[in-house]
Amino acid sequence: MSAAAAPGREEPALLAAPGRDAAIAAVVIALTAGVFVAVGEHGTLASVQRWDDAWLRLMISGRAPPLTAIARILNVLGLVYVTLPVRIAIAGFLALQRRWWHLAAFTVAVVVSEVLIGVLKGIYDRDRPPGSLVATTGASFPSGHAIATSVTAVAAVIALVPPGRRRAWWGAAAVTFSVLMGLSRAYLAAHWLSDAVAGVLLGTSCALTAALAVGLFQRWWQDTRRRPAGAHRMAGVPPPDEVAGRRRTV
Repeated sequence: MSAAAAPGREEPALLAAPGRDAAIAAVVIALTAGVFVAVGEHGTLASVQRWDDAWLRLMISGRAPPLTAIARILNVLGLVYVTLPVRIAIAGFLALQRRWWHLAAFTVAVVVSEVLIGVLKGIYDRDRPPGSLVATTGASFPSGHAIATSVTAVAAVIALVPPGRRRAWWGAAAVTFSVLMGLSRAYLAAHWLSDAVAGVLLGTSCALTAALAVGLFQRWWQDTRRRPAGAHRMAGVPPPDEVAGRRRTV
């Protein structure tokens, strides 16, 4: 984990390679959009449903007590009673470390994902598969468990781990855990497989998009503050310190 940002020092960059990060986010967003379009279109939904039915039959035929126990544990880990305290703890840690840009990226990702869960479930209003092994409420598509898990795990890695190889490894672990959560939802018949896939992709998209947007704004803001006062004058833009001074005198 990274150290706290000392007073008067710039917070470390959220993104190390914005171009590469934007390309990764674009790919994930495109995949997410593809799944949502496939489920939303009547012409392609029939094909998706055949795959979902086949996967559900496979899950039912392969059920075993140890796998069911693991899936039930993952079901509990995806509940709001678990994810909310985890999110609060991460946000509190980032605030104590004075890593405000990282906190903003994490918070934006979580808030946007939570808004989208309710909106999209209402729009698609898909029935859940029969024979769920756990209690379920609301529409099936997309999987709320998968969204909450993926956005929390991926956004936490981005916010807590500095850019580089360590972040890549932790990111791979976060995605793997999110995929396992999604598969467990289909195993328990709490969701169709496409619900879980859409949830993992959407949660990851929210985390990556929020980090990209906040990271680019952070770079612009820090570049603006580093720019000499003369450069601001030539650009016709007052330096940030002068803007802050004007606000204090008004």
